[in-house]
Amino acid sequence: MSRQTNEMVIERYEKAEFGFWLYLMTDIILFASLFATYMVLRGNTAGGATSADLLDPKYALIETGILLTSSFACGVAALALRFKKVNLAVWSLAATLLLGVVFLLLELNEFTQLVSEGNSWQASAFLSSFFTLVGTHGLHITIGLIWGGAMAYYILRHGRTANSVRKFTLFSLFWHFLDLVWIFIFTIVYLGAAL
Repeated sequence: MSRQTNEMVIERYEKAEFGFWLYLMTDIILFASLFATYMVLRGNTAGGATSADLLDPKYALIETGILLTSSFACGVAALALRFKKVNLAVWSLAATLLLGVVFLLLELNEFTQLVSEGNSWQASAFLSSFFTLVGTHGLHITIGLIWGGAMAYYILRHGRTANSVRKFTLFSLFWHFLDLVWIFIFTIVYLGAAL
C-alpha cells in the first residue's frame, strides 16, 4: 500500500470516528432532554398512579445487573479482539447480545404489564415521559443488538483486522454509553420512585 493510499485510509477512519463522536454527543443531548422532561412531568399524574405506585426498583435492579453484565462481556470481547483471541471475542459478543435481549424482554414485560393495568403513556404526563425516556433507551438497545449482530458476522467473516478492531471499539463505546444512560434511569426514575 502506498503512503498516499495509507494516508487516505487513515483520514477516512478519522472522519468516521469523528462522526461517531458527534452522533454520541447528539444522543447525550437527546437523553438529557428526556431526563429533564421526566423530572418536570413526574409529578403530573392527572390524579392517577404515581411512580411510587407503579415502578418496582427491585425489578429494575435485576435489569441493571443484566445490562452491567452485558457491558462486562462486551469489554471482554473488545480486549479479546485486541489480543487476537477471535473465538473468545465472538463468544463474549454473543453473551453481550444474549444479555441485551434478556434486558429488552424484561423492559417490554414491564411496559406490557403497565399498559394492561391501564397505565399507558396516554394516562398522564408522568407516564408519557416515563414511556418516552425508557422506551428511547430500549430503542437504542435494539439498535445496539442489530449492530452487535452485524459485528459478530463481520468478525466471523473477516477475523481480527485493524478495521474489525476499530469498528468493534465504536460498538463497544455505544454499548457502554447505553449502560451509563441506564444507570441514570435506574437512579432517577426507579430509585427516585422509592424515595
